[in-house]
Amino acid sequence: MQEFEYFVPCGRGLEELLVQEVTELGGADVKATNSGVHCRGDLRLGYVLCLWSRLGSRVLLKLCAGEVHDRFALEKLAGSYAWPDIFNERNTFSVRFNGTSETLKNTQFSAQVVKDGVVDAFRRHGLRRPDVAVQRPEINIQGYLHKGEATLYLDLAGSGLHERGYRQAKGAAPIRETLAAALIHRAGLTQSFTQNSSQWPALVADPTCGSGTLLIEAAMLATDRAPGLGRTEWGFNAWRAHKASVWNEVKAEAQQRFDIAVAACTTKFHGVDDDPTVVAAAQQNLRSLGFEQLIKIECGSATDEWVLKRYRHATSGLMLANPPYGERLGSTFSAWRFYRDFGKHLRKGIPGWRAAILAADESMIKAMRIRTEKKYKLNNGGIQVLLAILQLSDEQQEFARPELESLQNRLQKNWQQRQQWANKEGINCFRVYDADIPEFNAAIDYYDGHLIIQEYAAPTNIPEHVTEKRWWQIIEAVLDSLPIDANNIHTRQRKRQKGEAQYTRVAEEGVVIEVQEYNARFLVNLTDYLDTGLFLDHRWVRHEIQKRAQGKRVLNLFAYTGTASVHAGLGGAEQITTVDLSKTYLNWAKDNFRLNHLTINRHEFVQTDCLKWLSEQSQAENTPQWDLIFIDPPTFSNSKRMADVFDVQRDHVAILRDAKKLLAPGGELIFTTNKRGFKIAQAELEAIGFALKDQTRASIPPDFAKQRAIHYCWYLTHA
Repeated sequence: MQEFEYFVPCGRGLEELLVQEVTELGGADVKATNSGVHCRGDLRLGYVLCLWSRLGSRVLLKLCAGEVHDRFALEKLAGSYAWPDIFNERNTFSVRFNGTSETLKNTQFSAQVVKDGVVDAFRRHGLRRPDVAVQRPEINIQGYLHKGEATLYLDLAGSGLHERGYRQAKGAAPIRETLAAALIHRAGLTQSFTQNSSQWPALVADPTCGSGTLLIEAAMLATDRAPGLGRTEWGFNAWRAHKASVWNEVKAEAQQRFDIAVAACTTKFHGVDDDPTVVAAAQQNLRSLGFEQLIKIECGSATDEWVLKRYRHATSGLMLANPPYGERLGSTFSAWRFYRDFGKHLRKGIPGWRAAILAADESMIKAMRIRTEKKYKLNNGGIQVLLAILQLSDEQQEFARPELESLQNRLQKNWQQRQQWANKEGINCFRVYDADIPEFNAAIDYYDGHLIIQEYAAPTNIPEHVTEKRWWQIIEAVLDSLPIDANNIHTRQRKRQKGEAQYTRVAEEGVVIEVQEYNARFLVNLTDYLDTGLFLDHRWVRHEIQKRAQGKRVLNLFAYTGTASVHAGLGGAEQITTVDLSKTYLNWAKDNFRLNHLTINRHEFVQTDCLKWLSEQSQAENTPQWDLIFIDPPTFSNSKRMADVFDVQRDHVAILRDAKKLLAPGGELIFTTNKRGFKIAQAELEAIGFALKDQTRASIPPDFAKQRAIHYCWYLTHA
């Protein structure tokens, strides 16, 4: 019988397992490559791989290969092959292509070049051109380009081997069948186990089973069922070299093996999921396979006591689990909390049991606090995941962690004190924690039911694994100590922002809520920017502006989202000028005005370089005058839209000199800065005619009192 060359692609990290599988299925000269396995064999091997491979994603039969450096060489390679020997002109076909080079940079273009070559080959033989089909083509051609060599394959499977034919309904974020098979293999269940059913555990369970994929794949292995036995459509059906007699023989043997093994199977399978809709989908999948008696799936939670009691009644068992891990389903912190609570239950021990649990990363596994035997890195639909093999037989004690208890106690104490103070103050956003314990270097702010946890950049001498551990300890302490829904926790890392980085989005989630600050309402964005749109430490400064604004003309320079302007408006200001470089922030300021029912048309919003605008206004022939001026400049800026690099320590005298010309007689200028260690040039400012009053301590509210230099504040008037 003719010998063929095959390539079986697979997910990254599965190559080693696939080599073993292809060898056991009869492949010769089996060699692993990046994301796949090459082998040789006869036609029967191709059918066997299609029917029996649990780990491969496709079965590709090599047709031709050649050196290719441009589109003409690729078209020649495709056009010179005898495609009429592969399929009929009446058959539909499609081409997929992977790989690029300096001249062939677009895979869709390369696929089109191959299509043109195929069509030319038919025409060269005096035949009409076959039709290209996007949906369900009868012939699937796969092209690969690597290091200047192109290879064209016939896809014998026609579609991904993960399409087993049993999945009638899906749960949320289902695990791909090929990855499920790999997980089961790593858990210790292999094809060799099937030949000796006594090696199988009494019970295989998945307490987070979703639509049942892990259980079904395990049951198919236990019953020696070929994963492709339920498929009806194959890529070789229209192939001219297809031998129906050989295929029917391979399939009949597979059916016979299944009939014998399913009758002898003594292992039971049990699944649990807390979503009734998903459970119904899983049960529908079981019916399509005839596995209703073999696998039982019920509604419940992985942490329910009745679930673990049932498992303890089994003489031996294997737990498989693929809990939702944040990227696709809900909050990462909800997922992390699940792993922690799940681990708490499993630490009680289940005699005779092991577990194979999939997680998004190391932190999830560590949250379980169970000793791991082995860990494997895998890939689930483009998401890097970690598979941990755990021993559950013995009860495992949790070690005391006094440093975490100290953080929990501090959070609880701060929360109780500051929530009571905030309620009396008339605000619903405040700072809960600000690196009170040096080892846990973060700030935690509360915004009306939401938390933002801002991790400060750690010193370079602290190893990354230490900061990572402390970060998740902070999350754990927050989840345990504060009455906040895990879905309402948002995180970010604080670093020094230069130039326009402060205006750059860090996410695209768009979680925007309204918050209360005395009689003012503000929109805050909890996810998309490094700052929310409301500087909490300036709360008392803004309130003082409101108290002083009645009947006055107010200038808010470097206005950000216009929160001080809103307070001025609510205080009865006659006219407000709001100036900022960012169009985004000025539009945000207008939204804040609308939210507080302030008429925008009565006031002025100016988008410009604040320094340039201030200089121009101070030099105008008829210099405008304001009764109350608020200036809160950035500490540093080298924005391309600003005329010069700005440093508040160096340049504050120049700013205030210009601002003095805009300050009406009897007026007041409030100047603040968040620059650490700032020193105001008092003598120089007095020399140009200012009287200064240091209001720093009086302007810092209690939730920021720990940081005595969170900002500096002065009230300036004409001397």
